[in-house]
Amino acid sequence: MTARELDAAGIRGAALRAAYTRCRRINAGGGKTYFLATRLLTPRQRPAVHALYGFARHADDIVDDLDGPQDPRGRAAALDDLEATLRRALASGRSDHPVLAALADTVARYRIDPEHFAHFMRSMRMDLRVTRYPTFEDLRAYMHGSAAVIGLQVLPVLDTVVPREEAAPHAASLGIAFQLTNFLRDVGEDLDRDRVYLPEDRLAAHGVDRELLRWCRRTGRTDRRVRAAVRDMNAFTRGIYRHAALGIPMLHPVSRPCVRTAYHCYQAILDRIEAADCAVLHRRAVVPGRQKAAVVLRGLGGLARARLRGALTGDLPRTRAPDAPADTRPGADGPPGAGPGARDAQSAAHGTAPESAP
Repeated sequence: MTARELDAAGIRGAALRAAYTRCRRINAGGGKTYFLATRLLTPRQRPAVHALYGFARHADDIVDDLDGPQDPRGRAAALDDLEATLRRALASGRSDHPVLAALADTVARYRIDPEHFAHFMRSMRMDLRVTRYPTFEDLRAYMHGSAAVIGLQVLPVLDTVVPREEAAPHAASLGIAFQLTNFLRDVGEDLDRDRVYLPEDRLAAHGVDRELLRWCRRTGRTDRRVRAAVRDMNAFTRGIYRHAALGIPMLHPVSRPCVRTAYHCYQAILDRIEAADCAVLHRRAVVPGRQKAAVVLRGLGGLARARLRGALTGDLPRTRAPDAPADTRPGADGPPGAGPGARDAQSAAHGTAPESAP
């Protein structure tokens, strides 16, 4: 974390600044595309996004890190400890934990709904015991906590030009679209952990089961039935992206280039999967660096225009110190579920909104 970003965000105190800096390092090391897109936010927004990502990655590493406790009970105990510390941090707005200190400060500054983090932890626990999802209904219950709430957590940081609850369903869909893309990209790696995140009913419609996936992984060959199933899930995911895209114009202008860049970079993974004829079991679909760079350059152009307009008009996303009075603009404060659109946000978070997807 640069001093410029911390100063712009109004973050004071050596320990708190160190916590935000640690979260930035986690982001830079673990989410290359995500971190690249974050660079397109204003300096004052970046620390909060790093804090949110840093916490999510920290929890996810407890579940999946090969260097941590290997038995489910050890991982469950580590999650118990993290959740107890998390509750105290969110209740007090501060923590001595090297990651949660930044998260608690961000939640207080942006008045992010603490319930999102309870849902997230619930999904992390599912990864310790659930290795299959019979239907998409089952999968989206998991993705509500592991992906949809991530979009809802970030939304107050991005700011909106409409009441926040109106943008919330699309933010939830974007989180789900990103995670489904990761599931398609990482089928082989997840299978090595004895997990299959693609719904069994959609696989079975093409004659695919876990044993066939294992055969493909073991032999390096891709059965035509697997190709058909992956192609179907690719098309379904693109439908969710279309629903998510409707929310980008609802964001504050200076936040749109970041989200649009992440949107195009992640969706390009689907393009790469299709270009490889849906052979995902033995090689990872990777977007070339030059293609990412081109997307980022376009984002920089949009960012420069948005910042210039904001600087001239004074219309830039605002934050507040944790103990400052709340903003009373419609939709400016309060959790996404606080207004009349709460049911819509919850619906999208559970995957209902994009039912028009193939």
